[in-house]
Amino acid sequence: MTTYRVAGKGRVDTGQPVTFTFDGKRFEGCAGDTVASALLANGVHLMGRSFKYHRPRGPVTAGSEEPNALIGTRRGAGQFEPNTRATVQEIWDGLETTSQNKFPNLKFDIGAINDFAYMLFSAGFYYKTFMWPKNFWHKVYEPFIRKAAGLGVSPTEEDPDTYASRNLHCDVLIVGAGPTGLAAARAAAVGGVNVVLIDENVECGGTLLSKPNAEINGMPSWDWLAAELVSLRSLGVKIMTRTTAIGYYHQNMIGMVEKLTDHLSDLPKDTPRERMWHVRAKQVILAQGALEKPLVFHGNDRPGVMLAGSAQTYLNRYGVLVGKRPVIITSHDSAWDAAFDLADAGADVRAIVDTRETVDEELQSQARMRGIGMKLSHTVTATSGRLRVSSIRVNPIDDGKAGDGLIIPCDALLMSGGWTPSLHLFSHTKGSLTWNEDQTTFLPKDTPEDCTIAGASRGLWGIENVLIDGASAGVKVAMALGKESQTRQHKVTHDRIGSGVSQIELPTDKSSGKAKAFVDFQNDVTAKDLRLAVREGMRSIEHVKRYTTNGMATDQGKMSNINGLNIAADALNKPQPQVGLTTFRPPYTPTTFGAFAGYHRGDHFEITRKTQIDSWAQENGAVFEPVGQWRRARYFPKRGEDMDTAVGRECRTTRAHVGIFDASTLGKIEVVGPDAVEFMNRMYTNPWTKLAAGRCRYGLLLGDDGFIRDDGVIGRMSQDCFHVTTTTGGAARVMNMMEDYLQTEWPDLDVWLTSTTENWSTIALNGPKAAKLLAPLVDGVELTEDAFPHMSCAECTVAGMPARLFRVSFTGEIGFEINVPAPMGRKLWETLWQAGQEHGITAYGTETMHVLRAEKGYIIVGQDTDGTVTPYDAGMGWAVAKTKKDFVGMRGLMRPDLVASNRRHLVGLLTEDGTKLEEGAQIVFDPHQAIPMTMVGHVTSSYHSDAMGRPIALALVECGQNRMGETVYIPMPDRTIAAKITSTVFFDPSNSRVKIPSGEML
Repeated sequence: MTTYRVAGKGRVDTGQPVTFTFDGKRFEGCAGDTVASALLANGVHLMGRSFKYHRPRGPVTAGSEEPNALIGTRRGAGQFEPNTRATVQEIWDGLETTSQNKFPNLKFDIGAINDFAYMLFSAGFYYKTFMWPKNFWHKVYEPFIRKAAGLGVSPTEEDPDTYASRNLHCDVLIVGAGPTGLAAARAAAVGGVNVVLIDENVECGGTLLSKPNAEINGMPSWDWLAAELVSLRSLGVKIMTRTTAIGYYHQNMIGMVEKLTDHLSDLPKDTPRERMWHVRAKQVILAQGALEKPLVFHGNDRPGVMLAGSAQTYLNRYGVLVGKRPVIITSHDSAWDAAFDLADAGADVRAIVDTRETVDEELQSQARMRGIGMKLSHTVTATSGRLRVSSIRVNPIDDGKAGDGLIIPCDALLMSGGWTPSLHLFSHTKGSLTWNEDQTTFLPKDTPEDCTIAGASRGLWGIENVLIDGASAGVKVAMALGKESQTRQHKVTHDRIGSGVSQIELPTDKSSGKAKAFVDFQNDVTAKDLRLAVREGMRSIEHVKRYTTNGMATDQGKMSNINGLNIAADALNKPQPQVGLTTFRPPYTPTTFGAFAGYHRGDHFEITRKTQIDSWAQENGAVFEPVGQWRRARYFPKRGEDMDTAVGRECRTTRAHVGIFDASTLGKIEVVGPDAVEFMNRMYTNPWTKLAAGRCRYGLLLGDDGFIRDDGVIGRMSQDCFHVTTTTGGAARVMNMMEDYLQTEWPDLDVWLTSTTENWSTIALNGPKAAKLLAPLVDGVELTEDAFPHMSCAECTVAGMPARLFRVSFTGEIGFEINVPAPMGRKLWETLWQAGQEHGITAYGTETMHVLRAEKGYIIVGQDTDGTVTPYDAGMGWAVAKTKKDFVGMRGLMRPDLVASNRRHLVGLLTEDGTKLEEGAQIVFDPHQAIPMTMVGHVTSSYHSDAMGRPIALALVECGQNRMGETVYIPMPDRTIAAKITSTVFFDPSNSRVKIPSGEML
């Protein structure tokens, strides 16, 4: 039995010892212990170092709100996780744990020098300290800060664990299985509804686990709890422990993470570690209880200083005394009960220090009976001790000489500033709050979701009160669901917690200006930091938060927000409701990336979409690349060819003979209806009214901001039907954009939109012999320049298959795109491939497609545009209608900054020495300027062009269209490359090759 373990106390199995390591040292705990409870049982309070000052830190709490005791855990090879809360990590044989944020070791940390230089690290120091010298940020400051930032060390090995995900629907979801949640579950289940009850802890019970002496219905609380759980299961309640509700989303969708194996070892390799639940509930009851508030005084962060309720939990749930000579500092009745429990367990409670002038006489009587000294209207003004608290200084509240107080030796200081309702999930719903002056805290008010708040979550105290409130909530939701509800009243005895008002910032030792009274333990934010932020102009609580980092990161204000609010309100001389709270964001507690990813990792990370022709490409040796979610053939190498050689051959053959390309991944949307042409006029920059059926037009789509979003060739199949193509990666985005405008801006238009990307297999034929190859296979269309000119479309039959045939080209050669029903794609491909053998056909992939289109100056949205390019920047003003009254993006194009003279234009580049440029390379006008140089653009596309016999490139360059023939420079690590600005069209600028020769026999 370890030194601080109390025989006969707790719910751990003392007959089942468990061995684990902390910083390489072997420790023994019991089955059911957490790392924190096991270390405390061994007398270890020092478990980490603080973020900024590297001050010694120990656990403050016993739950998931813990800000200090963050450790690294290792379960095996590759199974390392940083920043795990020692207060919730269950131990098992062989578990390896390590402290964080220290060097060379936990007891002697060089980083603690920051504590002595704390004046350099006041609130907002990073905004004020690193502004000079001018060039030091990237060279000196940034590398140092990045190295020093954070607490734990990121894993470097691939996570071998598996993670799962499930969906769940239920009538009622109850979050929190304390007395409130248990009562709510019983009432709702008796009312005939389907109930799911969850709790983040190992077992249900909540505060009851820390109060074995409380009575409910004449039974000890633990006996009542056991009987209640049996009863709930018999009523069909689904009880889920080790399950945390991490986020509350619209329409009563709750995200939950269930820990499945973190407390176990020697499991099959594919056993999931965690499971993400997506729960849709008709009604939600939030019974999360309340969080105890720390008090703010000098030295309140030393190891051994913790919340009184947490000390009570360690004693009654884990059988551990957090100290043998504790002192209690409180402004709330509940800490007196903790003091009594510790004294009854053998601790020598040195004193109860209460900031209030009057305390219930019954509490004082019980203290005197146990021989505990009391100091009313007193406070703690300072603590002492290097690696653990060894003494405290106590002064009267109204004493202005804080340095002359009473010194009390102790080995633990237990504090309580009252309780704050846990409102994080409620706040996720955008619920409104109301200020309660008596409890100096915010309480829930209204929420747009079907959500009921019960128990301590809405400011109620005492087991009797929360049981009744929970039962009432259960009845309420059962009735709301239209069920017949019957429930019995719980007859309970009152468990007094008290109703004292929290004194937030206590008088402290201010004689030297060195006092450190911490508000946010995790981020090392002191009361002085908050007041400094206000003095330096921060008026919004959100600005105060960001300036000081109070309530940020994984803590999300659980321990600090109310205290921080009260101090900021005092500094601003405003009432708290006028200052308000900062935003609580999901997840409620830190959640592994693995839980979010679930099954989506490795081969399952993202769905791989394949065309009907993909299998032919694989059989014929294609090298693939991902484009959006599609797998596309990049090139088709022959024996001994690398990519450049294969692409060169594919380009030459296509321009000399004919090339075949799988274009099935192009997005396809059918726009149909009497108002289809009006819809197209409003969506696209081009005019569509006069486009005849059977003809195509290039379409350019902008966002409201006037920047290019997508493009594609659009065919008018009939008077009220348009076949719209989009970029491969933009299909879903364009469809969503169209639906958004149709449903919200123009609901009066009689138009139907249908995504048909998966309906068609699309094969592109390009080259001088494309028409000769295709003509014998086509019925219904005569493939001549007169009968079917460039930019024509028609419905016909190809190789006996129904088809939509488009005369378009993305290569500058004679080109066709043949659309057939998707299942027929491979059959048509094989037919064309066979027929093309006599014409020297080659299959080509996306890399050749890129080269051929770049030679013609055709852009690819997302490569040659970056979200800030207008049609005029891209040299495509011709695609913008001059007489249309309106279209999406028209007003955006009129903004002054979009017509400014210094905008970057898309141009061509030819290097003077024949070097192929790197895509993304930056461009300057003056290569001799000082570093950092003024960048005036970048290379968007760069390829070796076999047709041109040299490399070519496209680039966005400042005022590029006005600088034709000028030289620009591309600085590279080893040299600077000079290039001449040219037109974007490198090959066949007259477009003569796109036409079928007149009178040619096909």
